[in-house]
Amino acid sequence: MHAWLCENPIGVEALTWKELPTPRPKAGEVLIEIKAASLNFPDLLIVQNKYQIKPPLPFVPGSEYAGVVQAVGEGVNNLQVGQSVACLSGTGGFGTHTIAPAAMCMPLPEGFSHVDAAAFIMIYATSWHALVDRARLSAGETVLVLGAAGGVGTAAIQIAKAAGARVIAAASTDEKCALCTSIGADATINYGSKNLREEIKSLTGGKGPDVIYDPVGGDYAEPAFRSIAWRGRYLVVGFASGSIPSLPLNLTLLKGASIVGVFWGDFAKREPQANAAMMAELAGWYAQGKIKPVIDRTMPMADLKAAYAYMGSRGVKGKLVMVN
Repeated sequence: MHAWLCENPIGVEALTWKELPTPRPKAGEVLIEIKAASLNFPDLLIVQNKYQIKPPLPFVPGSEYAGVVQAVGEGVNNLQVGQSVACLSGTGGFGTHTIAPAAMCMPLPEGFSHVDAAAFIMIYATSWHALVDRARLSAGETVLVLGAAGGVGTAAIQIAKAAGARVIAAASTDEKCALCTSIGADATINYGSKNLREEIKSLTGGKGPDVIYDPVGGDYAEPAFRSIAWRGRYLVVGFASGSIPSLPLNLTLLKGASIVGVFWGDFAKREPQANAAMMAELAGWYAQGKIKPVIDRTMPMADLKAAYAYMGSRGVKGKLVMVN
């Protein structure tokens, strides 16, 4: 097998494509031949030693991937050789093969492409957990999605629409806003050229959004929160801008609003049955055509460094997927 190996987490430039022994699965594990792996923001942080999870060195990055089971370890009864699966295990995806815990593998139904599957779990699980579980989104409410053209942003638009909400998508360019409209957003805000608060006020008749989905953080967090509706829920999803904002807590009092943390990874560990039910529902929505990952482009696995550079340019719309 071959894989991109991180032996010194000082950045993407230190990754090397190496031939490694093909591992054998232990009890509870499966060997997966990787067909596709998506590139996510944590995949950048982890090779820079900036992510909250710091795997022992050396390691193969690539948190989310899909492929075909090649071998199963002792005690694995839920998967079999030749079965297509998707997995989000945190590492191991950027190669030709990897070992994964069988319990973390999502069996793929017929017709679920490997490219879509590699771009599915993180963004839809995060967005469903945020909007449906944490925010208790109701049909007829208004959702503002920041960073709406990114992976989790596009997923949030689709899930909010499937739940019957009105969606305002905020992104940094007209091109990204057009993408958001094409996947169901009811209105858009180009916060690269327009005043965010003024646009929110105009689009909500002064009421403000009931739910704000924020995977970006940074400078737009406070103006967005100042615009939230009475009893609104502000979802803290991530900090793709690189800056963690500080919000004046008096605003929660004045708005009767809630700041709600979203940590799907821990939810999956602490509440596995609820997570499994969620994933089953999401797979059903995919089969019904309610949700489908937006794929910016696919690139050969050997071009991983170029893919990292493209992701860093902030030009990615939806998900970037590496293929073998």
